[in-house]
Amino acid sequence: MMQIRKPSPALDWCLFLDVDGTLVELADSPLETFVDDELKEILRQVVERLGGAVALVSGRSLQYLDSLFAPLRLPAAGLHGVVRRKASGAIHGASFVDTRLDSARVALAELVRAHPGTSLEDKGRTLAIHYRMAPQFESELRAALTAITQPLGSQYHIQDGNMVLEIKPRGFDKGSAVGAFLQEPPFSGRTPVFVGDDLTDEGGFRMVESHGGISIAVGNRVRAQQHFENPAAVRAWLRSIAALDDAHRA
Repeated sequence: MMQIRKPSPALDWCLFLDVDGTLVELADSPLETFVDDELKEILRQVVERLGGAVALVSGRSLQYLDSLFAPLRLPAAGLHGVVRRKASGAIHGASFVDTRLDSARVALAELVRAHPGTSLEDKGRTLAIHYRMAPQFESELRAALTAITQPLGSQYHIQDGNMVLEIKPRGFDKGSAVGAFLQEPPFSGRTPVFVGDDLTDEGGFRMVESHGGISIAVGNRVRAQQHFENPAAVRAWLRSIAALDDAHRA
């Protein structure tokens, strides 16, 4: 997609932010992700400037997002939109351990043991295999997950990500989560902006574009209307939003 001129930040925006690879650099292991105090303070200021219209939209669980960004507790969509916390604090799609995935849990644990360098992330309602430290196994893992997912039926599918394959329920994605936020205060009536770095973010891109908003890709894995090189560039951009005053209101 051809890039358009970079717009100036405005106080009528609402922001939807992916986390891994967007706000923070990708870690070798999902458990090694760290959010420093400076980023938390920048986000706090952005939330204040935009009247609370900032949401995290991530493949992480809500519990993990809260632990990463504590003491901030932002509106958020977790598990690629399977679970969503409104600005009011109300949660749609409560987190629980999906027992229908029990057979897949056992199979994936065995798969990880047989492929050194891979890891299993059990998020309760989704199961993810990370292979960033063992990319040579990608084709084997993909074939194995396809076979493991098939008995689960049409209600589940494999979500492809950056060095990760995830079994998740159908009918949820980041685009649908953003669309739901846009029907609610404080997001409704604002210009939506989605920032992400991965294939899982493309639904969010399309949703904000369909509402006259702005899509921004980080890195070179996906394309959007705008582009940032890395999370450091995203952080600098967030600082510019935090510094807005009333003269920037669109």
